[in-house]
Amino acid sequence: MNRRTRRGAVAAAALALTVTAPAAGAHAAPRPSADPARVTLPAGDGWASAGTGTTGGATARASRVFTVTTWEEFRAALAVPGTEPRIVKVVGTLNATAAGCAAFEAPGYDFARYLADYDPAVWGYEDVVSGPQEELRAASATAQGEAIKVKVPANTTIVGVGRHAGITGGSLQVQGVDNVVIRDLTLESPLDCFPQWDPTDGATGAWNSEYDSLVVYGSTHVWIDHNTFTDGAHPDSSLPSYYGEVYQQHDGELDIVRGADLVTVSWNVFTDHDKTLMIGNSDSAGATDRGKLRVTLHHNLFENVVERAPRVRFGQVDAYNNHFVVPSASAPYAYSLGVGLESQLVAERNAFTLAEGVPAGKILKKWKDAPVTTVGNYVNGRPVDLLAVHNAQFPDELLRPDAGWTPVLRTRVDHPRAVPALVGHRAGAGRSR
Repeated sequence: MNRRTRRGAVAAAALALTVTAPAAGAHAAPRPSADPARVTLPAGDGWASAGTGTTGGATARASRVFTVTTWEEFRAALAVPGTEPRIVKVVGTLNATAAGCAAFEAPGYDFARYLADYDPAVWGYEDVVSGPQEELRAASATAQGEAIKVKVPANTTIVGVGRHAGITGGSLQVQGVDNVVIRDLTLESPLDCFPQWDPTDGATGAWNSEYDSLVVYGSTHVWIDHNTFTDGAHPDSSLPSYYGEVYQQHDGELDIVRGADLVTVSWNVFTDHDKTLMIGNSDSAGATDRGKLRVTLHHNLFENVVERAPRVRFGQVDAYNNHFVVPSASAPYAYSLGVGLESQLVAERNAFTLAEGVPAGKILKKWKDAPVTTVGNYVNGRPVDLLAVHNAQFPDELLRPDAGWTPVLRTRVDHPRAVPALVGHRAGAGRSR
């Protein structure tokens, strides 16, 4: 079957769940354009290509093309009224928190006073914190959220210019819209200035933070391509501890939640983070999530991440040709692929590079009973049945085979032995061209 015929078949099949053989030859390239900002998602490239496909702002007229060099200019470009196609070109690094945490503090908030008031030796572990300092912390957090969160309108392309474009400390909110493209950006995780102490979280309490680098919430046809997600200058290892617990100032890197649907996440780098990528954020969200959260993850690098690469609830998720790297047995690695409530995860032909002493049985994690398809995956250059090794290592957390569907929206599936070099060479910000 030639490429034209195959694309026609995919379009006709739309969302039908039938078996399709991987295409031969080179990877399908993004649709050609003289301007990288006008590139559109190729036909058949994951769930975001279903139906109308994903074009973002590719057809934007000149008056709706914005080049920005500051966070304020970026926010202004996205706030221009109308849903006609728009393109926002990011030059350099935009800093959403350049003024520092003090700029968001509510009058009277005092972190030293907060620590004294809610010290477990004083407050205990039975009740959530309350009182004046907690109220001021919450008001400060609200001020930070208003400053760093920005909504991305429908029919928008956001693209980095060159290899050093990105956003530090900002949180992109793709909420309730259709047809968005985000490419070629280094997204450094927001640093929550005002984490909340929850003494009831676990046996010894925990600090909980807000703000993801990118949230896809109730939106459709979203293409996230060739970005680098990182904690950057503030890895968890650099964070202090209070009350004997890490003062956690990071949340997730990418969340796809609350009825989001038809998303393709391709050729990105996710690195040096804990709770990385969540698809479906609550077991109680079935009313919005059931039948949605259809996401494709391909040719992404997950390196030195602790967990959620991804964690899945409800959705039909196709994860193929990704490279997962655990560089050290001493790294705080929990798992890669989380199997949650009513999830239908297909993990096929991925490559895992695990340091000596890291067992392959940890790659899968059972959160709730749901079947999972694991086919043709390689660990350290050799084929491994991920389901079998998981069930052998964790007999009390048995997973069942066969997610019950077969992905059709793929341009090509590479051999997993080729994935580490291919992804290492091409994934990440500034490498789409």
